[in-house]
Amino acid sequence: MMTGRSPFREDLLAGRAALVTGGGQGIGRATALALLEAGASVLIAEIDQEAGQEAAAELSAAGDVAFQPCDVTRQADVQAALEAALGRWGRLDILVNNVGIARGGPVTALTLDDFNHVLAANLTSIYLFAHHAAEALGRDGRGAMVNIASTRALMSEPHTEAYSACKGGVVALTHSLAVSLGPAVRVNCISPGWIETAQWKKSAAQRPIDHSDADRSQHPVGRVGEPMDIARMAVYLASDAAGFITGQNFIIDGGMTRKMIYV
Repeated sequence: MMTGRSPFREDLLAGRAALVTGGGQGIGRATALALLEAGASVLIAEIDQEAGQEAAAELSAAGDVAFQPCDVTRQADVQAALEAALGRWGRLDILVNNVGIARGGPVTALTLDDFNHVLAANLTSIYLFAHHAAEALGRDGRGAMVNIASTRALMSEPHTEAYSACKGGVVALTHSLAVSLGPAVRVNCISPGWIETAQWKKSAAQRPIDHSDADRSQHPVGRVGEPMDIARMAVYLASDAAGFITGQNFIIDGGMTRKMIYV
């Protein structure tokens, strides 16, 4: 797995407890590592038990980390994950709603069950965690929630209706929660662009990274994104350094959504 430390003081989040959904792989795994490196304790809530157990074992070198099996579409699992964090640390200060799944194909072939499942995992899960975690997050008036949306909330490729719809909903739900839960809890979201997660998967799913010159050059920054690009922003938004920031959507995409394309 690629590591690469986050550029924050080790005591930035000292004494705080965090929960990261989908923390076993990809952006979630990098975010768990970055939070640990900043001094937080982290519960990884992950449906893939192999990935979750592997991540917790590997990241334990960076700090206090635990794994809790969790299907974010099931209310009982959401409650169990929150209870696991509170039972271990007696507090919850940071919640990162990272889980994201996709079901592609033409809209004429996309079933209602598939559409609803994507919404349940990517959008309704954030409501469930907010519903059950709000009191704990706001207990000392310094809680922070970070939701992972997508540039698909703003632009689309063909056949991404379910994913785009739910990610647009994440952006809207974020500012609604920020108004409702403030000032005790700040709520922000991050919209990643193309983030290469190949080497942040569980060991059995890792693969070499193979980016072409065209892949890199189409990004104004000259490279494809990495999970730590998102994780660093999540840590910042969770910290007191971002104390005047709430209800915002931060686009991290190497400049792609600002690039005019002419054929």
